[in-house]
Amino acid sequence: MKTPARPLVLAALAFGLLSTGVRAALTDGMTEGKPAFKSMSQITFGPDGVLFVADAKSAAIFAIATEDTKAAPDGATIKIEGLNQKIAALLGTEAAQIKINDLAVNPISRQAYLTVSRGTGPDAVPVLLRVKADSKLEAVSLEKVKYSRAELPDPPVDGLVGNGRQQQNRRLQSITDLAYNDGRVIIAGLANEEFSSTLRSIPFPFKTAVAGTTVEIFHTSHNRFETQAPVLTFVAYSVAKEQKLLAAYLCTPLVEFALNDLKPGAKIQGKTIAEFGNGNLPLDMIVYQKEGKDYLLLTNSARGVMKVAAEQVAGAPALTERVPNIGGLAFTKVDWTGVDQMDRLDGRSALVVRRPGADASVLNNLETLALP
Repeated sequence: MKTPARPLVLAALAFGLLSTGVRAALTDGMTEGKPAFKSMSQITFGPDGVLFVADAKSAAIFAIATEDTKAAPDGATIKIEGLNQKIAALLGTEAAQIKINDLAVNPISRQAYLTVSRGTGPDAVPVLLRVKADSKLEAVSLEKVKYSRAELPDPPVDGLVGNGRQQQNRRLQSITDLAYNDGRVIIAGLANEEFSSTLRSIPFPFKTAVAGTTVEIFHTSHNRFETQAPVLTFVAYSVAKEQKLLAAYLCTPLVEFALNDLKPGAKIQGKTIAEFGNGNLPLDMIVYQKEGKDYLLLTNSARGVMKVAAEQVAGAPALTERVPNIGGLAFTKVDWTGVDQMDRLDGRSALVVRRPGADASVLNNLETLALP
């Protein structure tokens, strides 16, 4: 697919149209069988229906050949009301025992995939689900698939650390988000290092997982440089032919990194270009094009969905002093309430997991919304 001649282009457009030889190269060397997952969290699609699944508990990335490669036109509408309840019924449990971890849309087939935990705590069972274009929900069998696995070096130790309400298992943050971009899987998370916030760039097809790049940022609401907090969500994009990452952190600085700087063992400093307010958890991020312009959507826990005109990103000044509230890039508020997960469904629509009410364990909908 031809890349649009714009300062900012969507990473998804880089998938292109693959020849038979390229398709074979992606799956050559994959194992056929049942991948052993300890957990399933973040997911993203690469070329030709290859689905990348994060197993944070194992500190590993799986590539699964879904064989979901039948092209579908734009214009599909997916809607499932009471998603938690329907998943629970499919898996033989109660809605309160279901946690939806991530959503990804196959850009070829327009079918949606969900990673789900059945149960809670260390005994939770990971499940991969698919939502067809007719909104039918089904479990994806992993009994006999082609897959490959990349294990991350130097992940955090698997076990609880800290005391009281601060107690946590940092292994579960070994992978906090991932994306495919131009032959590489980009992974955000924590490593077992002094500077633990890490970005990794792993070539695909997998051979060996490389050491991560430790990252430092100026946290504009905390008024200090930080190296411990992980990136929580990010997108890959191109500005003036240079590949970039735009990453969101807790409380909520928005930071730009150059993809070429992600070298094994390197230590780099990101450029903070926006502050979207403290007491806030970024949840998901997408980029899209509308009426000849490019936009970023960021959904977060405290301030809903924010729309940012991407033309602001190129040349945005670095924020190097405390921002007490909100500053940097301008945004508009989008009237999408309760959105926890989102992905582009096609060129005109997004697919979202949203909470129409306060109790997500009781009700969670999957809905198609027009891109704003």
